[in-house]
Amino acid sequence: MTELMNPDVPVPYEIVDPPIERPVAGMLLHCGAELVDRPTLNAVPTPRGTTTWYPLAHRALLEEVQTQLETAGFQIGRESHALSHEGRRYFGVMEVRQPDTPERDYAWVVGLRNSHDKTFPAGLVAGTSVFTCDNLAFSGEVKISRKHTRFAYRDLRHLTARAVGRLGDRFRGLDRRIDAYRDRPLADWEVHDLVIRATDCGAITPMQVPDVVHEWREPSHAAFRPRTVWSLFNAFTEVYKGQNPSLTLARSEALHGLCDGVVGLAN
Repeated sequence: MTELMNPDVPVPYEIVDPPIERPVAGMLLHCGAELVDRPTLNAVPTPRGTTTWYPLAHRALLEEVQTQLETAGFQIGRESHALSHEGRRYFGVMEVRQPDTPERDYAWVVGLRNSHDKTFPAGLVAGTSVFTCDNLAFSGEVKISRKHTRFAYRDLRHLTARAVGRLGDRFRGLDRRIDAYRDRPLADWEVHDLVIRATDCGAITPMQVPDVVHEWREPSHAAFRPRTVWSLFNAFTEVYKGQNPSLTLARSEALHGLCDGVVGLAN
């Protein structure tokens, strides 16, 4: 891995690397951002900082997270990366697994995000992607840096290692959640109530209600025909396709909270 920059000689700078590998199109970012390959991501210039704001390079975040994942024993599979707002915002997803994990019909994913316009700090989040449809959902973002402060580069390795160290428990928690969602049947009247409650908690907008109801009644994928919380959950995440990935993060966290309450996992 390329060594991190000296935190005392940070910005401005540009990074251009030779091609590493091309991301898998269609895995994650259905729209709302431009899907890019690694060379394009690596070439994004990092803006000049100020006395109080030291932006992290998108490339530096990605490389450090990948290194820490591999050090922690995770194997990295498919990945996708996207830019929006003229490269100022980055969102990426990598499928990960551990050698001793059983086969599932969904993958663990790590979501990364970073911004050069002060909209949000660098962070990562545990999530899942369903193989049959690439439906994505995230849960429990871990901020790598509260802000892009002066010592962000110096602390990046330590903060990333600590964040990655928490992922194992989060993934196992997601496995338990999904098992509980599969085991809990739902009646139509419960679904109608939950869809309305989903608008109250911000899991969907009122305009998305008809689409979720249609997806529940006529699932696009046979795997979600059983009348369970898991099928309803995926009716929501099917509708999430086409929205900005940052919205997917926030809304799927709200959706998890709603479904957790139904299956008795809420705090």
